[in-house]
Amino acid sequence: MNNNFKYVLLTILTLSVFVLTIVELTGISRNAVFKRFHGGGEGYFYSKDSEMYRGENYPEQTRTRWEVVKAMPKTTMQFYETKHSFGVISEGKEVSHVFRFKNVGDNPLMIAKSDVTCGCTVADFPMETISPGNEGEITVNYNSAGQSGFQQKNIIIHSNSIPEAISIAIEADVK
Repeated sequence: MNNNFKYVLLTILTLSVFVLTIVELTGISRNAVFKRFHGGGEGYFYSKDSEMYRGENYPEQTRTRWEVVKAMPKTTMQFYETKHSFGVISEGKEVSHVFRFKNVGDNPLMIAKSDVTCGCTVADFPMETISPGNEGEITVNYNSAGQSGFQQKNIIIHSNSIPEAISIAIEADVK
């Protein structure tokens, strides 16, 4: 009887790995879920290597943009705040917050990309360069659908600043 139990477990494990592999290789897993639960996903998609990108900004363009940003002279970016709390919100509510920043360095600032901790959070950053002394805004949109309890979402902003990656965060108590 012990051998039969091992065979059943091994069969279940093998089938599970097979199904997960098929789902990942088809590329439907994240996009299907994202489009279903995040307002249709208009303008935001996932590539096969799990990078989220905007409608006209495809993964290849993100990589090209990243190469341009890496070649730019370094500057300094300063946020007026790096964390925002929405307080208590009801499940399913969509909220947004604008994080303002300033280029306090001597060279133009360009944001290459943003990394988010889940598909429920989208960061919209300026595509153009920010001249020294000028300000910019990053709008962070959060969809609380399907979530409950205390939520903290981190957004990593990559640019030609020192440091290259800066973390900003939002939090909410979803009821």
